[in-house]
Order: sequence, then C-alpha cells, then structure tokens
Amino acid sequence: MTTKLQLFPHIEPFNTGFLNCSEHNIYYEECGNANGKPVVFLHGGPGGGGSEDVRRFFDPAHYRIIVFDQRGCGRSTPHGCLTNNTTWDLVSDIDKLRQELGITKWMVFGGSWGSTLALAYSQSHPSSVSEIVIRGIFMLQQHELDWFYQEGASKLFPDEWQKFIDVIEDSKRGNLMKAYNEIFNGSDEKARLSAAVAWSRWEASTSKLVKNDSLMDEFSNPHFALAFALIENHYFMNKGFLEHEKQLLDGIEKIRDIPAVIVQGRYDVVCPMETAYEVSKRWPEASFEIAQNSGHSAFEKEIVHLLVSATNKFAHN
Repeated sequence: MTTKLQLFPHIEPFNTGFLNCSEHNIYYEECGNANGKPVVFLHGGPGGGGSEDVRRFFDPAHYRIIVFDQRGCGRSTPHGCLTNNTTWDLVSDIDKLRQELGITKWMVFGGSWGSTLALAYSQSHPSSVSEIVIRGIFMLQQHELDWFYQEGASKLFPDEWQKFIDVIEDSKRGNLMKAYNEIFNGSDEKARLSAAVAWSRWEASTSKLVKNDSLMDEFSNPHFALAFALIENHYFMNKGFLEHEKQLLDGIEKIRDIPAVIVQGRYDVVCPMETAYEVSKRWPEASFEIAQNSGHSAFEKEIVHLLVSATNKFAHN
C-alpha cells in the first residue's frame, strides 16, 4: 500500500510585510527557500485569511512560499472592510504583490474560493503563471450558491441547517443570503455578530467528511466570523463581481496551456464535485484527481496527499 504524503514540517516566515492597496493594507509573508520556485497561496472564503498550516503544502527546500491575507480579513487591515473589495481588486493585489517581490512567474495555488480567485487571476495574467493547483472548485454559479445557502446541503445536515436559519425570521427564509445581508448591513451589533457566527459555523460544520470540533471553534471566534461572514455574503450577493456566471469557465480557453492539477473531494458538500467535473471537461489538459473518501477541507488526509503530490511534481519545473 502506498504511503500517503503528509504536510511538510512547520516553518516560520523569513520575510513579512504590508502592501498598500488603496485604503487596504495587505499582509503578506514569505517562507521556505528565498531562492526557490515562487508559489502564491490563495486562501478561501472569501474572508478566510491565511494560516500557519497552509505553508506546509510546499517543500520549503524548493519553494519560495508567498501567503497573503485578502482585503478585510486575517492580518490585513481594516478588518471586515468591504470598500473596494471585489474579485478584480484582489486580482490587482495579487499582481501588485508579484511585482513588489520581483517575481516574473509563479505557481498559483488555491482551494474553494481560492480556486475561483486562482482562475480569475490566471485568466487575467496568464503570462505570469507557471502552474496552477486548485482544489474544491467553486465558480460562483447561482445553482452552487442556492445549493449551500438555500436548499441542498440542508438536506444532508438538517441539524446544523436549523442553527443556520434560526437567526432569520420565518417570513424571510425564502432568500436566506438576502436576509443575512440585511442583518449584516443593519445597526444592531449584537444581531450582526450572532448572524456572523451562525453563517460561519454552518460552513465549518459541513467542511469535513467527519465534523471537526476544533474547526467549529475556530470558525465561531467572533473576530474571525465577522470578517468571514460579511465578506462572503458581500461577494455572493454580488455574484463574485463576474460579468456572467460562466465567465471563469469560458475563460479556461486562455489558460489551457498552463500545467495544472485539479483536486476534488468526492463527498464535498460545500463545493460539490459537479463543478470540478465541468471544469475538467473544459480543461482536458489539466490532471483531474478525485479524493474518493474526502469532503471539502484541504486538510483531509487524502486531499493533503494529492495536493502535496502536485506541488512535489512541479517543484523542479
């Protein structure tokens, strides 16, 4: 039996800083080999922020690992700020960071919302991308949003779903994203925080094949939840600021010659496999790897193995 690859050991950054982007100050860090192959990690959410563990998908002996917190979340400031916070602002930030760090080309690595942003960036700046590794594919199509925030995933997690809808009046449950948006834009701070935690916990409760209490606790942290929920809802209410919902699927034609790996959990409830399958059909040159016994999280053992296999494969390119 083949031994599953694991995350690389914990490492500390050799450089950290802030990139000024309009009213936003974007936190970034570099880890691993300063002279190694550059890779940029795009976190999920939107609004999730980076973490120490995401550095560990890459061999630090070979990679110059760049992690940054997108506008309004993580260590970037101002916290929870939605002003000038769109997909295309983030795409601009990514390329500004590339130029700031003196990088000509880098690998782009992202999961969930990070896969959306990876495709948006790569299609906007294909000449700056050496390879693409994406996981838990999400295209911001209406049926994907409806599945997770209206009806679909609710059928698999009715107990957790009840907690998600408890904060919404019965009369407003016909459009839950809109109902949450009204609370998030209201003046009742207690209601905003309660709704943010409920929104955040719903995603945490469905992200792993087996519910993980520590993930639930992390997502229930009020500081994290407020930015995560407000930013996600802001993006989803605006359909990701895309011209149309097939924009990123149609844009695959621009990047088909870039080496790529797509990793997808078979039992991903947050971003069901249908979307990854659709992407793979549009992009036959990309390697499509299915984690047959996994959910959504990048840290499922099987998904870790496939992601590390992909980064090891590209380490010497």
